[in-house]
Amino acid sequence: MSTFFNKETDAFLDAYFTNSSPTGFEASGQKIWLEYIRPYVDEIHSDRYGSAYGVINPGKEQKVVIEAHADEIAWFVNYITEDGFIYVIRNGGSDHIIAPSKRVNIHTRKGVVKGAFGWPAIHTRKGDKAKLSPKMENIFIDIGAKDKEEVQAMGVHVGCVITFEDELITLNERYYAGRALDNKMGGFCIAEVAKWIHKNNIELPYSLYVVNAVQEEIGLRGAEMITDTIKPDVAIVTDVTHDTSTPMIDKKVQGDVKCGAGPCLAYAPSVHNDLLHLIEETANENNIPFQRAAASRSTGTDTDAFAYSNGGVASALISLPLRYMHTTVEMAHKDDIENVSRLIYETLLQIKDTHTFKYF
Repeated sequence: MSTFFNKETDAFLDAYFTNSSPTGFEASGQKIWLEYIRPYVDEIHSDRYGSAYGVINPGKEQKVVIEAHADEIAWFVNYITEDGFIYVIRNGGSDHIIAPSKRVNIHTRKGVVKGAFGWPAIHTRKGDKAKLSPKMENIFIDIGAKDKEEVQAMGVHVGCVITFEDELITLNERYYAGRALDNKMGGFCIAEVAKWIHKNNIELPYSLYVVNAVQEEIGLRGAEMITDTIKPDVAIVTDVTHDTSTPMIDKKVQGDVKCGAGPCLAYAPSVHNDLLHLIEETANENNIPFQRAAASRSTGTDTDAFAYSNGGVASALISLPLRYMHTTVEMAHKDDIENVSRLIYETLLQIKDTHTFKYF
């Protein structure tokens, strides 16, 4: 039985996933993540917008990044009615379809205010209203306030950020399920890589930057900033990709990827062919299962931000298959989580300081 998950990792995952890290407001989660990796890196840093990173073997000419993003999708308070109901806009790709009946945390300077997305009872939806479905213009939050004045007295105002209230659970001893596995689980994977390098006394021929970037969900913004700061030569990014084996997904459109079948390697213009081939060879040599997916123009992940920066950074994407992305029940297989970490770790051992990653 794998020893990848243990009391230490369970305690970290519980703290990290219980915490909220909405886009633009990631600081509290970043502090948890930095404290976890602190014993395994030589330096820790953060930038002005909250991207956090640790450095192993600093000062080398060649710089290699392993990266995940720290932010989760959320909502903003957009309008408060006179009778105390709250209407929202998205912060990232939040799904209005799943909102009704969900409990929420509204983050204010006075602390968290509890609320719930209300919805008219089925008994009241007659005639044309029987077809009523959630839309951005009709979902609303109820915090039990009698009017707008009471809402504001509780510290809630336009611009307050809102997250769903959900915990990380285990299903059938195989899957983690909860909100923000996209992409806090990636942050966990790269943290474990740093731990293995430290515990195995690995001497890398380059400086390794273990990066947890902010604001991916609204346009890869944290990665844009941090790559300009670090100026890396190589970047291995981990994010999530869709498990297409569940109902109502067209594999002809979305590809064929399944939880439990291993990390998914991306083929895309931003993915550097030589680095990708090195990852594939490493997987085969170490009996790490993997899958493949194609992206026609961009990966939609921080891979693109790294690849097209600083004159071109050799970049690749190792994705964690995920069910029900951008919901509160995102699911990832424990074997895949472990194998994402293993594949990143083993690949790092194959990168030499003589690698230029130039095609010719």
